[in-house]
Amino acid sequence: ATLAALRLAGAVDRAARGDAEEEQVRRLGLAVTKYWVCKRAPAHAAEALECLGGNGYVEDSGLPRLYRESPLPSIWEGSGNVAALDVLRAMARQPQAVEAYFAEVDRGAGADRRLDAAVAGLRKELAGLGDPDAAAYGARRLVERLALVFQGSLLVRHGNPAVADAFCASRLDGDRGLAFGTLPAGVDTASIIGRSGPEAAV
Repeated sequence: ATLAALRLAGAVDRAARGDAEEEQVRRLGLAVTKYWVCKRAPAHAAEALECLGGNGYVEDSGLPRLYRESPLPSIWEGSGNVAALDVLRAMARQPQAVEAYFAEVDRGAGADRRLDAAVAGLRKELAGLGDPDAAAYGARRLVERLALVFQGSLLVRHGNPAVADAFCASRLDGDRGLAFGTLPAGVDTASIIGRSGPEAAV
């Protein structure tokens, strides 16, 4: 999500300077990422609180406030359905935004087979969106996949290799449970954990 935010911040800046393609990346990428970040925030805050145990539960830590406020972005920015339908509307009204989205994610082509398969699956799914009612019914699932592919492409190009591998394995390949921390065997968790230590900041 951090990489996506930085990429989109750059797109906003470049679009303001007149870059038409970056404006299209911004249009779809921002709507997709907004939906996904808003949906993940409460579960992420709950996981963080759980990791701190009792210290995370007491008000002194500040985390209970963050947990209580984590649903607010979806309230301020519009419910999940509104955000997902906004993506469908953008895709219908601005097909060039879809082209710009795929031009962006295709920059990661060949870096990870799971990403390549997810991009191909997404293209196939979009090609089959003929019935507007069916598209609206599946909007949340589609927007989730758009967000994950966008993040995966950014990670394989700009992220830590161990993090990118774990992301592609758990978010794109489907080898996961429904909760956080359900990574498949073989993920380089030592490298991922090592990134949070003080020595990594030097």
